[in-house]
Amino acid sequence: MGVPDFAVPALARLAGSEHDVIAVYTRMDKPSGRGRATTVSPVKRAAERMGLNVRQVENFKDAEDTAALAKLKPDVIIVASFGVILPQSVLDIPPYNCINLHPSLLPRYRGPTPIPAAILAGDDVTGTTIMLIERKVDSGPILAQREFPIYPSDTTGSLTNKLAQVSADLLMEMLPDWFGRAVTPRPQRDEEATYTKAISKSDGEVDWNLSAVDLWRRVRAYYPWPVAFTSWSGRGIRILEASPQDGRVDMPGRVLDLGDGGFGVQAGDGILKLARVQVEGKREMSVEEFVRGHRGFVGSVLPS
Repeated sequence: MGVPDFAVPALARLAGSEHDVIAVYTRMDKPSGRGRATTVSPVKRAAERMGLNVRQVENFKDAEDTAALAKLKPDVIIVASFGVILPQSVLDIPPYNCINLHPSLLPRYRGPTPIPAAILAGDDVTGTTIMLIERKVDSGPILAQREFPIYPSDTTGSLTNKLAQVSADLLMEMLPDWFGRAVTPRPQRDEEATYTKAISKSDGEVDWNLSAVDLWRRVRAYYPWPVAFTSWSGRGIRILEASPQDGRVDMPGRVLDLGDGGFGVQAGDGILKLARVQVEGKREMSVEEFVRGHRGFVGSVLPS
């Protein structure tokens, strides 16, 4: 059971193993974008390419959906970013339980956005956890964990891709022991739990009063969505890549020529050096290219 790209490596590894993937559950297709074109989940696309049995549900509130799942008689249900709180009637179906892949070192960063949360916090290390699913979100006993470094160049996009592979590897290593009853679930320490919240588009709006380091983390955490953004001359500007550096501050938001061929913006503490930007409706470009085509940008003050 899964929806986004994060779940695809685990699905592919399972499908290519000795295990029999009897069904793949994902969410319903949804219209998106200005044209309201129907979009399908990455998990559905991958499962169809593999010739697997795809089933789509919005949740399991319909008793018929639960009954149809029970008829499959699964030994175990693997969940990866499915976005549905499974009812007890589903949790009770497989004899080897429902297990979840979660991209953090639980109990740290329970909830929907553990990867951007780790980047925003400035963590050097994150990881992945395989746990039993309970009714309370991300609180189940831990079956396996693996640490993984966060590099200064990592964004939510790049780190998600890496942790998806790490999670798939760990799952395939753990499953034989799980089926052999050789894994002892370890309860989480609830008193150490931290929680993440859903991210909205407005979270990407830049506040130049924050420190350059904080803004750099936000640029990375909010890429590829919602993307950090500011505005200038009535147009939105997305900041796709940047880095922090020391520097004197007299006006947060003021755009500077850094004198080394680069350009930056004064923050509350330090300077955010810009690398790649994108004006709304235009292609992405280097900040140097943007400055050459937009006189008056350097020296202006961006809003906070």
